[in-house]
Amino acid sequence: MKKIIITIDGWSSCGKSTLAKQLAKTLNYVYIDSGAMYRAITLYFLRNHIDWTNEEEVNEALTHTHLHFEYNPKSSQSEIFLNDENVEYVIRDLVIAEKVSDVAAIAAIRSFAVAQQQKMGTKKGIVMDGRDIGTTVFPDAELKIFMTADISVRVERRFKEMFEKNPNITIEEVRSNLEMRDYIDSHREVSPLRKADDAVVIDNTHLTEAEQLHYAIALAMKLI
Repeated sequence: MKKIIITIDGWSSCGKSTLAKQLAKTLNYVYIDSGAMYRAITLYFLRNHIDWTNEEEVNEALTHTHLHFEYNPKSSQSEIFLNDENVEYVIRDLVIAEKVSDVAAIAAIRSFAVAQQQKMGTKKGIVMDGRDIGTTVFPDAELKIFMTADISVRVERRFKEMFEKNPNITIEEVRSNLEMRDYIDSHREVSPLRKADDAVVIDNTHLTEAEQLHYAIALAMKLI
């Protein structure tokens, strides 16, 4: 069977990463979390007090920002490393979530991340999720999926995820964060979130994880 590139774009908390990980595992493909890359960059900028509105500071900081993924057999997933530090769980904090859309909207940062992502896909056999994977990173990908769900469902999903790590979080904070990220992601000048013309839409508002995975596998098997 030939190897292809599968892209999964969509709104925050639509289950993109969940589907991408399951699909990659089923097909024995490499899963690449593009969102984790932007979160790791955001973490570096926050830690080092980088002013991301200053072009010179951004360009200088990026020369010191080294990212790579390593497979963790205990978690059965690829985890992101920032300058040789495993930051997979640190980057899931709400502080990072509140800033990542602003950082990811900067042209120099997107170019930096996209170049690395495209390099990772040269041998194909990958599943990558994000906001602009099917439109900017891999516009010629064989299979493009665009995921969506009702905002109330997305808020509930993110709240459950965040509450496990921070019991003090409120559902109002989560909704505000999601609405802010949706707006920034879809209105930024560089690579805004949008559905590729040839992407297949999966609305999983009323789908189980098993149902959406079954559908995605069927889509992929027609192409490999």
